[in-house]
Amino acid sequence: MAEGHVEAAREPILKLKFLSHGTLEAFNLDESRKFYEEFLGLEVVRTSQVSLMIRLGNTNTIAVVKNERKQAMPILNHNGLDVSTREEVDKCHEIVMAQKDKWGIKKVTRPVDQHGTRSFYLLDLDDNWWEILCNPEGGYSWMFAKGRDIEDWGAEDGGSHPNKFTRKRSLHPPAG
Repeated sequence: MAEGHVEAAREPILKLKFLSHGTLEAFNLDESRKFYEEFLGLEVVRTSQVSLMIRLGNTNTIAVVKNERKQAMPILNHNGLDVSTREEVDKCHEIVMAQKDKWGIKKVTRPVDQHGTRSFYLLDLDDNWWEILCNPEGGYSWMFAKGRDIEDWGAEDGGSHPNKFTRKRSLHPPAG
């Protein structure tokens, strides 16, 4: 197996080439755009009367579609925004807490160490959850660079885990 490549178990049925986007819903695109650009620092393009495209740091995009009757997003369906260090996560949390009312942020969790990184979540003006977390350049792509599944989540193993988070939790717990 080549370094930096995770092999598929078998030839895929569909011959797809790129995971290009996901979709969020918004109540008011003008207010959402202001939040995305001025608070989160995202690039925004208006694509129609009822949609925007957003991105940050790469070519993957998220379509934002107006839906005045949208449901709240479950927290596990969040979108991640990366910073470089644990200290930056804490600084972002301080800023969010200080400005949440101005930007219509409805809920904010406290920063915690979880799933191999430090992060917190915020619920925005459109009831969409965002996770702010520390990750190296390229986000979670370091996991694919290992060339195999990760056996011990959160385990530091010779430098491949960039956040140096050492709590081990095996994907395959002992039988018994």
